[in-house]
Amino acid sequence: MSHSAHHQAHNRARHTSDAYDILIVGGGMVGAALACACRGQRWRIAVVDGQPPQRSWPRGEVDLRVSALSRASQRLLEQLGVWPRIVELGVSPYREMVVWDSVGGAGIHFDSADIGQPDLGHIVENRVTRLALWEALEQAPDITLLCPAAIRHLEIDADGARLRLDDQRSLTARLLVGADGRDSFVREGLGIATSGWSYEQRAIVANVEVAHWHRETAWQRFLPTGPLAFLPLADGRCSIVWSADEPRADALLALDDAPFIAELEAAFQQRLGPVLSVGPRAAFPLRLQHAQHYVQPRAALIGDAAHAIHPLAGQGVNLGLLDVAALAAELKRAHARGRNIGSLTTLRRYERARRGDNLLMLGAMDLFKRLFGNRLPPLVAGRNLGLATAERLPALKRAFMSRALGLDRDF
Repeated sequence: MSHSAHHQAHNRARHTSDAYDILIVGGGMVGAALACACRGQRWRIAVVDGQPPQRSWPRGEVDLRVSALSRASQRLLEQLGVWPRIVELGVSPYREMVVWDSVGGAGIHFDSADIGQPDLGHIVENRVTRLALWEALEQAPDITLLCPAAIRHLEIDADGARLRLDDQRSLTARLLVGADGRDSFVREGLGIATSGWSYEQRAIVANVEVAHWHRETAWQRFLPTGPLAFLPLADGRCSIVWSADEPRADALLALDDAPFIAELEAAFQQRLGPVLSVGPRAAFPLRLQHAQHYVQPRAALIGDAAHAIHPLAGQGVNLGLLDVAALAAELKRAHARGRNIGSLTTLRRYERARRGDNLLMLGAMDLFKRLFGNRLPPLVAGRNLGLATAERLPALKRAFMSRALGLDRDF
């Protein structure tokens, strides 16, 4: 019997009992990474998701949903054994970053060579990261993938978590993890409130062809209506993320390609020459949201279910992968000491490890958004002075890059 046939038979045989140690709701990048990180502990793990990953796509086509994966994220994915597959499916390293202000024009330039690193990170399509992780899960004998599946009902009591699926199947687990995004069903079901606000902005994404080579550099310009980023792709195109107030976003989305390109060139000051063509556009609403707790007995939230951030720099998934590293480490520690993986003591350690850090990042991104989205002359003068000063302090820039790369972290 082939490995996969054996795996399927193995899974079918187990479905009758449907009792698991860990049940992860959401098999996106973050949920799949957690399942990968928990392999090999003799735990029975199930991942529930509504949609299987996209398996293939035309060569040379780049999806609109990309993330800027940090070095810390890369390290975790290397440890999980999936980074080589991600590279094979296609990544675009960025070695430098240029940020400048539309009002006043001050800017700052980061170069990975200044800290002896090959790059600052990689632009990777979300579907690539997810597929590589999913393929690893399909090879893992201790993991059951319940997909496509939808949850009807969830409850938690002293014994553990119970889920009922749409097909009436009932699952139990010692620990339930919500990795199901910012509109998390699990978070709602657990009655965990969130704080936050809508930015009344949308991020417009598209892939564009530019006249000049992007120099493997991530470019970001702060405009009063929101930031515009040009992220380098391997084929020489750029993935743009243009955050704009809703009326402005609506107007931009309604334009034909030629007038849209004209607006884009003006907003970006043609830093890479004329924009030669633009692909399909999509838009996502922006909001900041933070769960008031990440954990309760026998349940934990990770990734966007716990914290949604202004996608100023495509950082959301990096925070989620840091959650994964922290939660997996705590579960393994509890397991090694013979403690209950679903106990509040165990889960609180994860929450303590991540909540402050995430709050700091959410706060910093919110501050950036407010600071750079403001036209008040003293603020404009202050941030131009700040950018110009930082640009002249190599030690500060190096420290900032090391922090951004997660070089100060150790998994």
